[in-house]
Amino acid sequence: MEDLVTERLVLHPLTPEEAGQLAEGVPFPGAAWAPGYPMTDDRSAARRFLDTRTRATAGRPHPGAFEIRLRSDGRAIGGVDFHGPADSTGSVTVGYGLIPSARGRGYASEALRAVLAHARALGITRVKGDADHNNTPSHHVMTAAGMHLTGEDHRVRYYETAWHRTGPDTPG
Repeated sequence: MEDLVTERLVLHPLTPEEAGQLAEGVPFPGAAWAPGYPMTDDRSAARRFLDTRTRATAGRPHPGAFEIRLRSDGRAIGGVDFHGPADSTGSVTVGYGLIPSARGRGYASEALRAVLAHARALGITRVKGDADHNNTPSHHVMTAAGMHLTGEDHRVRYYETAWHRTGPDTPG
């Protein structure tokens, strides 16, 4: 898989080897990490990617886990990942995070828009996300990326975006 490139970011798809090193907090060859990266959540996401990619099938491959890098200097500032391959309905969950010094600049929304487009190009029909009630910045990120609030419970608000596919490549 190739890098996803946006105006200000490069989303580098992690290989299993890179994800393994990231999970251990060890820079892989060519890695340039900004101070504070990887965070605990980045390392957990790398482990989840390694665990869930084994559930991928030919019909439903894992859409990936990405290191978010600045185009200006190549430094990694966070990550965005799918929590596994799409289910039988074509739905997948996404998560993301940035180091504190990179927040508030629109990077998370920019990265999320890129992976949503990637998911759609792969034939995924729905992407879901959630954020704790008090995580207003994350609510704004998902809304800015085109996701819509679909509900909430006592702990989190749920967001999603969906595309309706027609024709022979319709999943499920």
